[in-house]
Amino acid sequence: MNDDELRVTGLMFYYYWVCDRKLWYFYNSICMEQNNDNVALGKLLDEKAYANEEKHINIDNVINIDFIEKEKVLHEIKKSRKIEEASVWQVKYYLYYLKKKGVYGLSGRIDYPLLKQTKIVELIDSDERIIEEVLDNIQKIISEPKPRNLCKKAICKKCSYYDLCYI
Repeated sequence: MNDDELRVTGLMFYYYWVCDRKLWYFYNSICMEQNNDNVALGKLLDEKAYANEEKHINIDNVINIDFIEKEKVLHEIKKSRKIEEASVWQVKYYLYYLKKKGVYGLSGRIDYPLLKQTKIVELIDSDERIIEEVLDNIQKIISEPKPRNLCKKAICKKCSYYDLCYI
């Protein structure tokens, strides 16, 4: 892991899987989340769910883990499964990052309290190669002078950047 990769936060890694433009906007301090109802609901859920756990474990200002159980299970709390692939890769990135810091034996879990469901996430060797490729791709995207062309997706209508992209 080089110094450039250390600056890729968990949220940036998540945004990579969601939308290149959202990643670029976020990295370039163009934030639209403050007035988005979905973001507000997610923050409220984060505050209320698993209230007895010690939450928001910030490591190097790079990853921000929702909480870790004594059984060495890293938890990420999500509102819905609509962007589950991005959530899975975000947790895998957390496990990868911690492994690179010398922390072994963790597994991951995505909790969907509103759905009363969970998803187990494991980091395997082939994931590490994909993560390293994604880190390179993120560096390319954020270093571009402007956001990439719009790629219309079903999730766009609920995105906090919708007005910026479409209006």
